[in-house]
Amino acid sequence: MRDAESRFVADAMLGSLARKLRILGFDTRYHKKGTDSELTSSAKAEGRIVLTSDRQLWNQRNSRLQVFLITGRSDRERMLSLGAEAESRGIRLVEGDSRCALCNGELVPSTKRELGEQVPVTVLKRHRSFNVCIHCGKVYWKGRHWSRLRKFSYLLRSKKI
Repeated sequence: MRDAESRFVADAMLGSLARKLRILGFDTRYHKKGTDSELTSSAKAEGRIVLTSDRQLWNQRNSRLQVFLITGRSDRERMLSLGAEAESRGIRLVEGDSRCALCNGELVPSTKRELGEQVPVTVLKRHRSFNVCIHCGKVYWKGRHWSRLRKFSYLLRSKKI
């Protein structure tokens, strides 16, 4: 049996981390607006781990809700912090398929023909594989940035780059 994919909700201070986690295959909601109470209620209801850099919110954690205190200023430091938090609690972080960085929607494969004019011609010529978000329609491909982003995935396991 396969482990369940890790699911997160990131507070308003962790938007950049949320986007990277989505790209790496973690179902990550971004709680940009609303109260801490709303954030924790939705996390409980959806079975998500709360990611926060707010010590006050972290201090309110209880046995029914996992809250990870994420430290650091850079995404690299925050990714290391997430990995360390998970390890300290004996939680194995399990990635799924890449998700939309903007809305957390699922991505589905698309052909060059289906994309039409949504993507610049130069990109269509250079790449063979494309994915489209089923929710917002954003198009993704593995450009030069992909290898840099994948390094963040290694941070969750190795704690070094």
